[in-house]
Amino acid sequence: MNVRPLADRLILEVLEEEEATVSGIVLPDTAKEKPQRGRVLAVGPGSRNSETGERIPMDVSVGDEVVFSKYGGSEVKLGNEDVLILRESDVLARVTPLTSKSKRELAGATA
Repeated sequence: MNVRPLADRLILEVLEEEEATVSGIVLPDTAKEKPQRGRVLAVGPGSRNSETGERIPMDVSVGDEVVFSKYGGSEVKLGNEDVLILRESDVLARVTPLTSKSKRELAGATA
């Protein structure tokens, strides 16, 4: 099935949280929080500017990993896959991998 989101909406594949803590403690389903990370599968063309009618480009693109609001969006089953459709405003941040240099910069260390 080919689904394309409209306006400022996007389709996410929800990424499951780890089932164990860093120290190795396995968490039961009842102790896990609702996932808040996902991978963008499709994006709409963007919303329209109310004054000019021009499209406002989306800040996220296909393949980005994002953090979204806990109760944002609508869960939908597409074929045998569960996805989440939400507005761009429900996206809180884009996840980017840290390099060893950027880790030092965040900690305030100098090279």
